[in-house]
Amino acid sequence: MSGRKLNVLITGTPGTGKTSLASILSQHTGFSHIEIGKFVKDHHLHDGWDSELSCYILNEDKVCDFLEDRMTEGGNIVDHHGCEIFPERWFDHVLVLQTENGILYDRLEQRGYKGRKLNENIECEIMHVIVEEARESYREEIVKILKSNTVEDQEHNVDVILS
Repeated sequence: MSGRKLNVLITGTPGTGKTSLASILSQHTGFSHIEIGKFVKDHHLHDGWDSELSCYILNEDKVCDFLEDRMTEGGNIVDHHGCEIFPERWFDHVLVLQTENGILYDRLEQRGYKGRKLNENIECEIMHVIVEEARESYREEIVKILKSNTVEDQEHNVDVILS
């Protein structure tokens, strides 16, 4: 991976602070912040709308094809709630954010999550689904699990990542 800038993946259940952390890191590093949900919508990298979950149905092949050249160049911070769709070769660091269930529940409720969508995301956090995805998809030495409950946690995470 020499000769190119680093790429970072920030992942975790919705509501754990991925976008906030990615934005701060982007400002500090000058790296591009790629918010996958926004990219999917803006560049039509989906297979339609899931009305039950109120989200686009991500087309993994379209997303990866669209990002390939950009990721090869480096200098990207990718922000997405899943991680197994991306090639391992793309990332130098994989950061998994975790939030206590009560805090996460409140955050998701404030976003308007309810019913199945709310329950599935809380269950995902309880069962450490994203942590396991990251551990199965990437080399152990590049995966870091970070607590993300408070603004202080976020500040600490920025310091850890930039050091």
